Amino acid sequence: MTPDLVFAICAAVFGLAIGSFLNVVIFRLPKMMQAEWQAQCAELDGREPDPAPRFNLLVPGSHCPACRSPLRVRDNLPLLSYFLSGGKCAHCGAAISARYPVVEALTAALSVWVAWRFGFGVAGLAALAFTYVLIALTFIDADTTLLPDSLTMPLLWAGLLLNLNGTFAPLPQAVIGAAAGYLILWSIYWLFKLATGKEGMGYGDFKLLAALGAWFGWKMLLPIVLLSSVVGALVGIVLLVLARRGRDIPIPFGPYLAAAGFIALLHGDDIARRFVPF
Repeated sequence: MTPDLVFAICAAVFGLAIGSFLNVVIFRLPKMMQAEWQAQCAELDGREPDPAPRFNLLVPGSHCPACRSPLRVRDNLPLLSYFLSGGKCAHCGAAISARYPVVEALTAALSVWVAWRFGFGVAGLAALAFTYVLIALTFIDADTTLLPDSLTMPLLWAGLLLNLNGTFAPLPQAVIGAAAGYLILWSIYWLFKLATGKEGMGYGDFKLLAALGAWFGWKMLLPIVLLSSVVGALVGIVLLVLARRGRDIPIPFGPYLAAAGFIALLHGDDIARRFVPF
């Protein structure tokens, strides 16, 4: 087997394990943020925060959300456990959300795609990490309309550091991309708010686009914004028509930015040449 094929196979197996961990991040990180906000509010009110059991990405261990029985090792095997158990808890028979195997399979599939595209090396490993963060951000934003700083800000700094050697874009373009990415959506936010009195998006979107600018440089900002906007508009129309979603219910923009960012990762050079020929 060729080294690229070996790397792709390893990425698939590793992607399944990472997908299982991403399920934990997607579920627990928003709850950790909420607990932190409640503690801060209590402190500002001059009172002691309500006592709460320890809760983070590692504690408590994995358990059934219905009966809270701890999961055994064989219950935690990515994909296999879900299908061998028929999608039900082995202890109480409660249905397990199909979200878990979907995230695991998606992570493995995208890992193979990225590994085959970049091969083993700094760019390939960085691209895998970039993909995993985008997956987590996509599902967290879809569930909660939140894009945690604990994911977007490390992504931004990682892009700048990687581009010290021009891994994905020359450093000057990356620095300008980070600043311009934030300012573009910040400006749109304030124009929309001044015109309508409503908030059209959150600050997490600004930071995510800034991170994408840091990874791929300012030349990719216009394609990313256009692509994410078109896809977001189409999905929004479909939700309004088919799901009868209310016009006042917010539609998260982060998943579309993340999808555009992943496309930029794979085909950024070709896209940039089409949009910014000079």
